[in-house]
Formats: sequence, C-alpha cells, structure tokens
Amino acid sequence: MRKIYLASESPRRRELLARVGIPFEPVDRAGTIAPPPFDPKRPEDYVIELATAKAKAAIAPNGALILGCDTIVVQNGDLLEKPSSPESAANFLRRLQANSHKVYTGIALWEASSAKLETDFEVTEVFFGPLSEEEIKIYIESGEPMDKAGAYGIQEKGALLVREIRGDYFNVVGLPLFRLTELLGRFDIPKLSILGKG
Repeated sequence: MRKIYLASESPRRRELLARVGIPFEPVDRAGTIAPPPFDPKRPEDYVIELATAKAKAAIAPNGALILGCDTIVVQNGDLLEKPSSPESAANFLRRLQANSHKVYTGIALWEASSAKLETDFEVTEVFFGPLSEEEIKIYIESGEPMDKAGAYGIQEKGALLVREIRGDYFNVVGLPLFRLTELLGRFDIPKLSILGKG
C-alpha cells in the first residue's frame, strides 16, 4: 500500500494511523500557518482551509501524498482552541460541563506532483456531564488539557468527563478514519488494501 506523509505533530493521529495499519511517515512544515478568519456559521470551512494549508506546507519527497488535519471545538459559535493557561483551561471546562459542544476535523490529501487536492470534514456532538470546581482543578493539574483543543482529551482521562457522543468517536480524537478512507479511495488506495487485501 502507498505510504502517506503526515503533516501533523499529533501523537494521537500517529497512533490511529498505526493502529489501523495505514503506512505513514511524519513530516515537518515549512514555516508557520496563519489561521483564516473564523466564521461561526461555517466551522467546516475553517478546518478544511487549515488542513489544506498544513498539507501544502509540508516538506515531503516529490510525488508524496500528504495528509493535513485540523481539529477544533466549537460551542455556541465560539472557537475553543488549545488553552493558553490553566485559567483558560478552567474557563473552557466550566463552559463545557453539563453542556454540549461540537468537534470539527478537516482533512486534506495533497499530491503536489499532480496538483490533486481532496478535502472533507467530520463533525461530532459531545455532551459533558456536570463537573465540580474540584474536579476541574484536579483534571487541569494532570496536565492533560493544556495541549488539546477545548482543554480535554477523550482518549485519555478526559473520557471520564464525557457523558455521550453523537457521531464519529475518532473525529473527537483528531482523525475521522472513515472520512480518511473515502479520500484515500480518490487516490486509488482502496479500503481493501488497508484491510489487508491487495
């Protein structure tokens, strides 16, 4: 199966790709990516544009198939990015507790040699249970919220905060695998080859 080049530093995305047997190699980006304006009415445009910019900025071999991703948390039209401080994380978690929010992930596959670009996105609704101030404090002290959009990680201790999800769990982790297989199919990489045939 053809290897893809992952333009992401996320260990969670790397783990998911490895777990399902998609061969990949992490690559660096040339320079920083300036985020586009965020339109609360079109969060999907924001994540697709960022995923595309990350894929196109990757430093990869000629002919490489590059995967760019971006995941955001949106609640009531507000973008909850990675918290800048423990206080910011606490404010995010107070907003999320006993409430719902949506997680969007944009994915982009870019092949520079053919100038072919395929993009898509996934959205999942997540419902938190109630959280006390003490629970918020202890969770922040674990250090887990600080490098994650929305200040939690569903695949780690943050799973204890989530009452329900509606949609793709892997999207909340940061990589909607079903959407990815659909995009790979547009580059003649069938799902059968990932499952082990062909």
